[in-house]
This record gives sequence, C-alpha cells and structure tokens, in this order.
Amino acid sequence: MFGRYRRPEPDAIEVIIGPQGSFQGDLRCTASIRVDGTVTGGHIETPANVILTEGAQVTCDIRARTVSIRGVFRGTIDADRVELLGGCQVYGALNVLSFFMDENVLLRAELNIRGTESKPVAALPAPEAETDPAPKSSSIPIVDPPSSSGRSMGGISPGRAPAEG
Repeated sequence: MFGRYRRPEPDAIEVIIGPQGSFQGDLRCTASIRVDGTVTGGHIETPANVILTEGAQVTCDIRARTVSIRGVFRGTIDADRVELLGGCQVYGALNVLSFFMDENVLLRAELNIRGTESKPVAALPAPEAETDPAPKSSSIPIVDPPSSSGRSMGGISPGRAPAEG
C-alpha cells in the first residue's frame, strides 16, 4: 500500500532436519528446507529456499533459489541468491546471481557472481604485440644536473632557491 515494497511471503518449510537430526545422501523436494542439524554427502535440491541455522553443520552441494546460512557449510552452492549471515562459516564455491554478506562471516570460498544469463564468459583476446620496439620519446626534456662543486653560481647555490633581495 502507498507504493512501499513488501517482501514476498516465505515458502512453507516442509522439510526440517532438527538440531539432534542428521541426514546423509540426496534430498530433493519442491518446498523450502531448514537444517538445524547435520547433513553430509550428497545434494540438497529445491526450487524454493534452503535455510541453514546457527547449529547446522552441512557438507554437501546445494541447488536452490535462495540459500541463507548462519551455520557451517562446506561444498558448492548454485543459487539465485546466497545470504551469509553473522557467525556463519563457508568453505567451497558459491555460484550466484545475487549475494549478501553480513558482518562476522568467515568466507573461504570461490565466489562467482553471474549476470542474468548464465552463459560462460568468452575469453578475452590476447594483447597485440608492439610492432615498434623503440622507446617512445618523452615530452619532458632531459637536462644535466647542476654542478655540485659547492661554489656559488651567480647567487644560486645548487639545490637551493635563489635568495630574494
């Protein structure tokens, strides 16, 4: 109302791995996933969101729309958006469209932020070799420094400004 931006309602969380729970293997569903416990090996895949809470210990690959991390994550994430929240630790690789990082985050990962199209970036052409190896002339003339014999040169001492009278 009145032109204010409203955040979309979060998707319903259908899968919760509680703080005492652990999971090993592949997990696929169509709704959001919240991990409070441990996930090892395999993949987590959903067109919705993945939330790793403060106590989460996750070692796997994740593919989702949005991934929010407050716990410890090791692996590769492919997502539209990744949010690294205060206190989290992330090790691995992040492939994202949008990225947010809070304060007090440990990030030891490769970060790839891609454009709206996920096409690989073409390699840059090799730089052309110079055809004239001769050095280019400078517009500043080169002059020999004044003599440093210590004798006066018409009221001007070497290395000093002329005395004003």
